[in-house]
Order: sequence, then C-alpha cells, then structure tokens
Amino acid sequence: MFEKLQKINQRPEPFEFYTTHLLWNDEHVSKKMLDFHLREDSDLASRKKVFIDRSLSWIASRFKITTRTRICDFGCGPGLYTTAFAEQGAIVTGIDFSRSSLNYARDIASKKKLNIEYILQNYLDFTTDKKFDLITMIFCDFCVLSPEQRKTLLRKFYEYLAPNGSILFDVSSLKQFESTTETRTYEYSEKDGFWSFEPYHVFQNIFKYEQEKLILHKYSIIEKTSFKEIYNWLQCYSPETITSTLKENELQVIECYSNVAGDKYSLDSNEIAMVAGKI
Repeated sequence: MFEKLQKINQRPEPFEFYTTHLLWNDEHVSKKMLDFHLREDSDLASRKKVFIDRSLSWIASRFKITTRTRICDFGCGPGLYTTAFAEQGAIVTGIDFSRSSLNYARDIASKKKLNIEYILQNYLDFTTDKKFDLITMIFCDFCVLSPEQRKTLLRKFYEYLAPNGSILFDVSSLKQFESTTETRTYEYSEKDGFWSFEPYHVFQNIFKYEQEKLILHKYSIIEKTSFKEIYNWLQCYSPETITSTLKENELQVIECYSNVAGDKYSLDSNEIAMVAGKI
C-alpha cells in the first residue's frame, strides 16, 4: 500500500504522459463534462454565458463576421461559439473528439436549421483543403499540448489560414502560474460521481514546474476493479514567450488582450488572448 501511495504522489516529467483522450472519450466522464459545458453559471468546462455573449459580440465586431466569413473552431465542444457564428451567417467548421459534445452541437444545429460542418476528430489529426478567414481555439486548449503537439497545431493553423486571415486563441498567463499552489487532496464518491457511476477513490495532485512555467493536475482514480490516471497539463505564458512560440512557426502576434472578449491586456489577468496571423 505504501508503494502504491508513493506512486500516486510521484511527480512525472513534463508532458511525460498524455491522457486527454481518456477524459473526453470516456462515456461517463464525457457526459459529466457536457453537463458542465452547458451550465450557464459555471466556468469549469466553458465560460459563463454572460462572458460568452460578450465574447461573441466582440468577435463579431473585431473580425467583421459576414456571410462570406469562413471560420474553423478547434475544440468546439457542444458548439457554444460555432452555433452563434453560424447564426451570424458565417461558414462554420467545428472540430472536437468528444462524441457527447459533438452530438449535442449537431442536434442544436439541426433544430436551428444551421449548416455547420462538425468533424469528430482529434484536431491534431485534422486535415483539409479549405482555407479559413478566422481560426479560433478558446478556453486555453492550447496550454494542454506538449511542445511537439503545439508545433503540429501551429503548422496546421499556418497551412489552413487564408491570406490576411486571423487566429484567435487564449492561453494561461504567468499570473495563473504564480497564483497556483501545489496541493494533495483525496475524495471518495459512493455513486455517480464525476469520474464514474460506481464507487471510487480519487487522489488529486497539483504539481508546479518552475523552470517550464507548467502546471499539472494529476488524478489517480481507484475503482473496485480498475485504476487509471488522468494528467491535465497547463502551460503558462507571458506575452514574450507566446510571441516566440508563434514566431518559430512563421506566425506573429498582432494584438494582445486579457481575454477573448477583447478586454485590455493586464498583468493581473489569469489569461492572455491573442489575435495572430502569418508573418
């Protein structure tokens, strides 16, 4: 037992494990995640509705969305942004590998009679001949990727961006890194918890990597007949480091904000939102 607990509390190497697919493809967990997405007063999986509405208004104005605007949303989830883009008349594509979320998005599009192309796929594997005027990736999805995965994604952004097109995405800031504390917690769920319908024990470790400015939320879930570990990485950036990352992939930061609602950039913000384009 002691050795097992030691392993549970062990700090892995940065991006040593990648388990995002387990989080989004598990039938029980993905339904719980969808529920969090759709809670208008929660920002656990998506931002609160009042912020999303403000964000959508700013995006429509900033990028002058019309019936000719071609938009691709990487990690579109249940379509909280793609639905609104299509309602504004844009030509919309959404990519996500959560079947539960995409089924919901498709159902909403059908009910609203919106012609949205939804693709059930890991966006790292996405390929297309299309070019987009606006590529979005919202809710700091970029931060969960390893350095190699980031390069893969940014190459896709570059390839699929139309001439004079824009990329809008957000990342966690150094303020977020500094305000995070390393902790170890334990929880028991008797029935229908987040991680399983069956009883389970879960140990959560929050690790910080000072040199890399990296945060890890590690979950060790113990059920009667199974054991699994989930690793949620969160790379944190300054404007300088995200600018450098983009430049390495022939992209440049055009504008910098505190969030995807266009608020003026502040060092006190937990996020940095960028408008980027080709160099």
